[in-house]
Amino acid sequence: MSRYDPRTQLQLHYVLFLGKAITHPNITNVSDYIHPLTTEAAAQVASNLRPDDRREVEEGHGIPSALLPAIMCHNPSYVYFTVPDGKTAGMAGVGKEGDIWMLCTPDIHRYPITFAREAKRYVDSRPEPLLWNIVDSRNKAHLKLLKFLGFKFLRKLKHGPNNITFIEFCRVHGC
Repeated sequence: MSRYDPRTQLQLHYVLFLGKAITHPNITNVSDYIHPLTTEAAAQVASNLRPDDRREVEEGHGIPSALLPAIMCHNPSYVYFTVPDGKTAGMAGVGKEGDIWMLCTPDIHRYPITFAREAKRYVDSRPEPLLWNIVDSRNKAHLKLLKFLGFKFLRKLKHGPNNITFIEFCRVHGC
């Protein structure tokens, strides 16, 4: 068995987990809380991740959270979310294969209804016929949000350098 190399894992994560840019309706024109992702916003999220999100990224995918701003800002379709007091609450995106992702700060818990509605607005705006990915089974807030957003949980699987249990999920457009 080959030795774990974080550089290789990072490249695989970028290609498989994040995917490539696609165009979609400009959701940022219809929401006061969804904005095109900037390096500054990505840095704010990465430096203030919810503990479960940090654990998922670092333990589950083997990616240091300090690298997130550099990785995330290469796709012009990625967004960040704010809450009513203006604080950055998270960032999200969809790769060209429909692989959706989101990382959040603790600020989502101060405005849970607003955040959930804006996340739903974002997901509902996506034109991809299938949205999918995997989530750390320990990340209870994201599991609850995914259920609210209409995603279905498919199966449990072991993933990443630490063999963490993840749950595969998907949402078919129009269902």
